[in-house]
Amino acid sequence: MQTQLTQTLECGTDEAGRGCLAGPVTAAAVILPASYTHPLLNDSKKLNAKQRQALREEIKNVALAYGIAHVSPKRIDEINILNASIEAMQLAIDAMARVPETILVDGNKFKPYQDIPHHCIIGGDGKYRNIAAASILAKTTRDDLMLDYHQKHPHYGWDTNKGYPTAQHRNGIRIHGAVDIHRKTFALLPKQLSLDL
Repeated sequence: MQTQLTQTLECGTDEAGRGCLAGPVTAAAVILPASYTHPLLNDSKKLNAKQRQALREEIKNVALAYGIAHVSPKRIDEINILNASIEAMQLAIDAMARVPETILVDGNKFKPYQDIPHHCIIGGDGKYRNIAAASILAKTTRDDLMLDYHQKHPHYGWDTNKGYPTAQHRNGIRIHGAVDIHRKTFALLPKQLSLDL
């Protein structure tokens, strides 16, 4: 895994929760020291929960700067999930204590941010350490939030599925209906389950 793409002050940014039916999309942006390495640092999806939590604290301690931001389900419904994901990443960059000179984005879509050059990298969270670090902060922060939501709405299994469209989650929607943090523009139920018989 590479540390940086350029020799500038570089941040990586990534989001979590894009494919969920409920909850916000959460993004993080991280600037790591150029010399920083860690044997476990990787795409958050390739780590277990214990590894992610340990790395989360490590990243916060060693980062030159980091920011985390959420975009609400209501906003996702207003502007669509792609625009909301980009908005969350830009808000996370806004939240950093330092302004990056270059932005590395996980994925293939982004919008210009101020006058700072950006590079979209498909699979970037498995290629660049600063994007991997951002993926870990985004996922762990969002997972914690979904655990809080689970306490209020235990019918959907958010303690395990974190809002993704599992059978348990969709069964909860079928029985109990949707709540305020569901994304109303998403297909909450397959059509054959949502038709009135």
